Amino acid sequence: MRAVGPVAALVAVAMFLPGCAGPSSGRSTVTVASLKGPTTMGLVKLMDESDGYEVTVHGSPDQVVPLLVQGKVDLALLPANLAAVLYHQTRSDSGPAVQVVAVTTLGVLQLVEHGDTVRTWSDLAGATITTTGKGTTPEYVLDYLLRGNGLVPGRDVTVEFESEATALASRVMTTPGMVAVLPQPYTTMVEQKNPAVRTVWDLTDEWSKVADGSGLVTAVLVVRTAFAREHPRELASFLADYQASVRYTNDDPVGAAVLIADAGIVPDPAVAQAAIGGCHIVYIDGEPMKTALRGYLQVLFDADPRSVGGAVPGDDFYFRAG
Repeated sequence: MRAVGPVAALVAVAMFLPGCAGPSSGRSTVTVASLKGPTTMGLVKLMDESDGYEVTVHGSPDQVVPLLVQGKVDLALLPANLAAVLYHQTRSDSGPAVQVVAVTTLGVLQLVEHGDTVRTWSDLAGATITTTGKGTTPEYVLDYLLRGNGLVPGRDVTVEFESEATALASRVMTTPGMVAVLPQPYTTMVEQKNPAVRTVWDLTDEWSKVADGSGLVTAVLVVRTAFAREHPRELASFLADYQASVRYTNDDPVGAAVLIADAGIVPDPAVAQAAIGGCHIVYIDGEPMKTALRGYLQVLFDADPRSVGGAVPGDDFYFRAG
């Protein structure tokens, strides 16, 4: 995975920067770092009430990693594979420095078409699919699903790459016949602007049809092991409130959409409300989390071991209360 090298270097540097000795003692406020986009949609109710929690939203994982490694935040929402990289980069003989607490976002990718010709996977034979993320998880997910449906990339299907989602969304919107993989909320924004573009498949649903028990996972909640050990009550309270916040987002998309737009995650409430379902906002912990995440990371490892830090994490990657 091309993005892993710089991230690994960032982690290594952050470990030696001032302030990385560990958590502040006596802290009453639980600090959380998240990412702008679907990753934060399940947090908006908690952020709005903000009783005892300090949540910061960042534009890039590179901004979150140093905060977590240096002990400046207690928990963070991160891409699933980056959590695995962090586990390997910060683990010592005494155990992991970070552990994954829950899966928070399943897949946010959809296969879209500017047209109406693709109905089955076999319809993609001979087609060109454009996606973002060359050498990263979007490419590996698409490759896995194509092969799982009997299509070999490079032989049966041509896969091309765009540098980032904004440019790809613009191309899909203006190019009849184009097939692409887009993440939410870009899918919703494009479909609202041009009804000729439609979602063919939600790739989270398609993953479940070919995978053996694993899930398509976008983001996870990780905790510093030291914080979990020293502040179990604060952690338990946060997790209960976070689960309630996730329920609110899913059960009241109208109200949640307003909070999502107010937080600057998407441009307006209408886009947020339409995108929520396709973002698969969840709270999955315990053994179901382990099953879903381990299988997903195995798929990434098979595609490129570097994408998960060189190995599928061990059992101590998964947080267990008590």
